[in-house]
Amino acid sequence: MSEYVDWPVEIDDEAGLAVLLPGRNYPATMPLLTFAGEAAAQRRWRVRAVSWRAPETDGIAMIDWVGSQLMEAVGTFDGRVLVIGKSLGTCSAKYASLHSYDAIWLTPLLHLTDVVDAMTHNSGRQLLIGGSRDPAWDRNVAHTVGGDVIEIEGGDHGMFTHDAVRSAELHVEVTRAIDQWLQALP
Repeated sequence: MSEYVDWPVEIDDEAGLAVLLPGRNYPATMPLLTFAGEAAAQRRWRVRAVSWRAPETDGIAMIDWVGSQLMEAVGTFDGRVLVIGKSLGTCSAKYASLHSYDAIWLTPLLHLTDVVDAMTHNSGRQLLIGGSRDPAWDRNVAHTVGGDVIEIEGGDHGMFTHDAVRSAELHVEVTRAIDQWLQALP
């Protein structure tokens, strides 16, 4: 069972609903998703953070489960939807594609063919961000998806290094890229 927390909204003219989908062990309160949510909120998106306890499954069953969490979080919202998925959250790509949702994929699971295929077929705008030291990241595959691609030099799957200051700098690079991408959305 997943839970949803809507961030406080103080905007009259919303851009739409941004849904933050966590990783298996990376909740929406961790830096990548928190800063992505803040960037979206600055750009007038209503932000809904999902928290879950993912089942111990994989393949199509996991893709369907994550997709069902996205659809449950969107619910009856009748407007533009932006998916911001981190790692396991990128398994929602099939459902994002079915609805042509714009998406920001943080450390996407590009070793999963079904995830890559779904991203490739999404007619919405997409931003893929991965670290050069992330085993789930493949810059060549990312460029085949059809979206904007940013590789963060030295970043691992959590966008950390073995240096605290450089890790903080990586998060600034990611946040800046997200903010610029959101600013360019029509």
